[in-house]
Amino acid sequence: MSETHEPSGGSDAVRTRIVEIIKTVYDPEIPVDIYEMGLIYKIDVQDAGDDELHPVDVIMTLTSPMCPVAETLPPEVETKVRTVQGVGEVKLDLVWDPPWSPDMMSEAAKLALNM
Repeated sequence: MSETHEPSGGSDAVRTRIVEIIKTVYDPEIPVDIYEMGLIYKIDVQDAGDDELHPVDVIMTLTSPMCPVAETLPPEVETKVRTVQGVGEVKLDLVWDPPWSPDMMSEAAKLALNM
């Protein structure tokens, strides 16, 4: 899982707040947040412009293309990221490559799911 961020201009703080808000998003069938599940592949917080708002790119996936929440989960993530202080434009890309696998879960997620 690749995650990038800029060290200056408050982007670290913005990225931390984005991760915090993403950790409030759950797949209703799995009792682990989507960040710990490894569904977020990249969070790119770009340098802020004159208006002090950081453009953000999020790349995420779902557990499968046939996931029942495929229509609702990505818009929920995008909406929540837009509410984060310091975030300007948000671009969310839903990708299927690489395909998600349980190996992408954090140790905390694996423990929560008894894996």
